[in-house]
Amino acid sequence: MARLARIAPELPTANLPGAIAFYEKQLGFQTVSLMPARDYAIVERDGIAIHLFKVGPRPATPVGVHIFTPNLAELFDELSERGVRFAQCIERKPWGNRDFRIRDDFGNELKFTEPHSEDA
Repeated sequence: MARLARIAPELPTANLPGAIAFYEKQLGFQTVSLMPARDYAIVERDGIAIHLFKVGPRPATPVGVHIFTPNLAELFDELSERGVRFAQCIERKPWGNRDFRIRDDFGNELKFTEPHSEDA
């Protein structure tokens, strides 16, 4: 069976320079690609890639993305120190995972998730 290796969600934004600044300064990502027309960028952190694109004349619907980490509390503390405003602090969900959530300026929701373990 073929193996899937990676996923890179595309998130809409009305202000690409502002989105890039948010992902770099607030979330610790680095810009690895910016298209010459400055309407599309790729930011990465720890092998996680997020593609950002400037919306056209019709607004795009914001999306939600789960990003998994085994170090949820440590990441929460880091982002707190960076001044991130949380849409939801760390919570255990009914299905067992713990997560916290933030929204970028366009309304895209990033759900940083720690998978359920029997030891938690």
